[in-house]
Amino acid sequence: MSDSSVDKGNRTMTTQPVVRMVGITKIFPGVVANDSIDFDLRPGEIHTLLGENGAGKSTLMSVLSGMFHPDSGTIEVNGETTRIQSPFDSLKLGIAMVYQHFALVPPLTVLENIILGFEDGKILDLKKAEEKVERISKEYGLSVDLRARIWDLSVGEQQRVEIVKALYRGSNVLILDEPTSVLTPLETEEFFKTIFSLRELGKSVVFITHKLGEAFRISDRISILRLGKKVAEFSGEDLRRAGEKEATNKILDKMFGGMPVPEGTTITKSVGDETVILDLEDIVCLNNRGIEALKGVSLKIRKGEIFGIAGVDGNGQKELAEVIAGQRRIVSGRISLEGDDVTHLDVAPRFDRGISYITDERMREGCVGAMSLAENSILRLFRKPPFSRWTVIDNGVVNKQMGELIEAYEIKAPGPGTLVNTLSGGNIQKVLLARELLTKPKIIVCNKPTHGLDARTTYYIRERLREESSRGAAVLLISPDMDELLSQSDRIGVIYGGEILAVVDQVDATPEGIGRLMLGIRD
Repeated sequence: MSDSSVDKGNRTMTTQPVVRMVGITKIFPGVVANDSIDFDLRPGEIHTLLGENGAGKSTLMSVLSGMFHPDSGTIEVNGETTRIQSPFDSLKLGIAMVYQHFALVPPLTVLENIILGFEDGKILDLKKAEEKVERISKEYGLSVDLRARIWDLSVGEQQRVEIVKALYRGSNVLILDEPTSVLTPLETEEFFKTIFSLRELGKSVVFITHKLGEAFRISDRISILRLGKKVAEFSGEDLRRAGEKEATNKILDKMFGGMPVPEGTTITKSVGDETVILDLEDIVCLNNRGIEALKGVSLKIRKGEIFGIAGVDGNGQKELAEVIAGQRRIVSGRISLEGDDVTHLDVAPRFDRGISYITDERMREGCVGAMSLAENSILRLFRKPPFSRWTVIDNGVVNKQMGELIEAYEIKAPGPGTLVNTLSGGNIQKVLLARELLTKPKIIVCNKPTHGLDARTTYYIRERLREESSRGAAVLLISPDMDELLSQSDRIGVIYGGEILAVVDQVDATPEGIGRLMLGIRD
C-alpha cells in the first residue's frame, strides 16, 4: 500500500499522513527497543500495532507522545518536521496517548479530571468548561457524568473519561495502549463503537494490541513489530478478504515464523524426579477489579524442574504467582505443597513451609529502598534465630550474613549498611534473589526475574535458578521472554485469558507453537 492511499471498508481515501516517523531508534541499556522503525498515520484511520511482549510497540508510541526521546530518526506532524521533547509538546501538536493504567485522580470529579492542568487564565470558568465537555461528549457519543467522582466509575467509564480528556485538549491523534485489556466484553463492544465514531469524524487512532481478532475487525492498516523492528504492514481490508485463517497465518508468520530456537534449549537435568511439589487444582481467583483472573487453573510442578509460564502480560500471570505465594485469596480450588493442603495459609506460614516468591516489582513489593541491604535480607526472618534473641535483632549476625551474601551473589555494594535504593536494578534483583533463596525453598516462584537487566546479570540469575532446580527445588518461571522460556524450562504452560491452554514439553516447544497459544489460537 502506498503512502497516499488507505482502505476504509469499500472506500479509498487519498491523503497525506498526519504523522510520519522515519528511522526511529530508541536504545535502553542493553536493549534496542526500536531499531530504525518507519511508521505513519493518516487522517481518519485506525492503524494497529501488533507484536509480542517486548516487540517495541509501546516504546515507539511513547516516543511519539513525548515520554521518551529517540536516539535517532525524525518525526513529522502535518508535514512539518518537529522535535517532541515532552508530553506537553505532543499535546500541543494534537497527539494524546491513553495508557493501560489511566492517569486520573480518583477523588476528583470527571469534569475536574478533564480540565486539570489545561485551563489557562487566572479565573477558572467551570460553566464554560462544562459546556465544552458536554458538546464534545454529545458529538462523539461519549456520555459521561461530569459530577461523578472517578472512584465511583467503572473501568469502561474511566476509559471514556480519558478519551474525552484527550478530545477536550484538541487532540486529533489518539494512541490507545492495550485499551481492551481492562474491559469486560460488553465494555469492549461499546469501546469499538467509540473508536469507529472517532474515525468517522476524522480522528486518527493508533491501536496497540496483541489480540488478533480485534485487529482484524477494526483496523484500516496493521503494522507488525518484532524484536524492535517493523517487519510487515498489511491492509486490514485485504486481511478480512483473505479470511481469518489465512490472515492469522500471515500475521503469525511475521510475528514468530522462522524464529531461531535459542542456544542451550536442550536441558539435561541432574534430578529428573517425578515427585509433585506443588499441585494446583481448579484455581479460580479475582483480579483487583473483581473480575476473574484465573479460571479453573490446574498445574502440577515437579521436584527439580523449571516450569515456564508463557503468555502476553495481563492474562493472569501475576495473579497466579500471588495465589501460590499466599498474597491473593482464591474463590475456589485447592493448593497442595508436597501433598499437604496449604490453600488457606497466609504468606508467612507458606514461606516457612518452603514457598519463596521473587516478585516482578523488585522495588515496590520486593525490597524496601530506604532500608539497608542487611535489613532487607531478614525481612522474612527477623523474628527467627540466629537473627534475633528475645525479640532483639542481633545486628552483628545480620551484617555478617549480608557480607557473605554480597560476596556470594556478586552484589556491587560498599557493605551491608548500604541503602537498597542506591543500587542499580540488577544489584537490587540480586538482593531479592539472595533473600528468597537463603532458606533453600522447595518451590521458587519467579515473575520476570531478568526483566530490564543487563546480559551479565541475566546470565547470573538464570544460572542461580538452574542451580536451585538441580538441588531439587521446583522453579516456576513466569517470563514474557520467549527465548528465556525456551532455553530455561523443562515444560512450558501457556496462559491466555486466565486459563492454561496447554503444557508443552521443552523438546516439543517451538516459538511458532508457543506464540500461537499465547494469542489464544489452538490448532
